[in-house]
Amino acid sequence: MKANHEPEKDASLDRLLQEWVVEERLPPRFQEQVWHGIRQTEIQSPANIRTLVASLLEVVLSRPKVAYSYVSLLLVIGVTVGAWEAQKQNSRLETSLGSRYLQSVDPFQAPATDR
Repeated sequence: MKANHEPEKDASLDRLLQEWVVEERLPPRFQEQVWHGIRQTEIQSPANIRTLVASLLEVVLSRPKVAYSYVSLLLVIGVTVGAWEAQKQNSRLETSLGSRYLQSVDPFQAPATDR
């Protein structure tokens, strides 16, 4: 892997930066205007939970592996909850059908309440 900087180039850059002189002056009240702009930005965009979650998801889900894992997790959770709900509904239906069958065989049998 190649290094990002070379020492001899750093020395020449350091010399050049030391020789550099800024002759322009900042506009009047520049620092005050900068801080005023920062305060205005903070006031205008308060961080609420929705924007924080959205920005977090945007950063995290920009990586393909994490995005695939997230979608897979949601899929597994969805299938699990769906199977659980189907199991509950099948159990209720089985109980109801059993009660109906007993009533058809013995009409004087008291119906079982499944509520």
